[in-house]
Amino acid sequence: MQKNQADADQIVSEIIKGIEEVKGQEIQILDLRDIENTVCDYFVICSGTSNTQVNAIVNSVQKLVSKSLKEKPWHIEGSDNAEWVLMDYVHVVVHVFQKHIREFYDIEGLWGDAKSVSIETAY
Repeated sequence: MQKNQADADQIVSEIIKGIEEVKGQEIQILDLRDIENTVCDYFVICSGTSNTQVNAIVNSVQKLVSKSLKEKPWHIEGSDNAEWVLMDYVHVVVHVFQKHIREFYDIEGLWGDAKSVSIETAY
């Protein structure tokens, strides 16, 4: 396993913990590695119920990944209105949506060729 792959897997794992910590919903991992010409290895997608929760998810993910892996997102977009926030960790891109925006853009549908894993949450 290449170094960046281990890193990507670790980052995904910490991102999931960060999302779960503030009760993010409908967590989905899309594995893009077998698709040609993709911008990253994984998408992690989740929903929040309000812009407050979307921002809480983003902050939680950032804090956890930074603390445990010393990684900071290369870029964050969309925090202003917090309907769809994109966090770019280079090999892993996190999409935090409000539910209606997620349904509208249907990222999972657009990337239907990707292997998809749903994360079951206990809440």
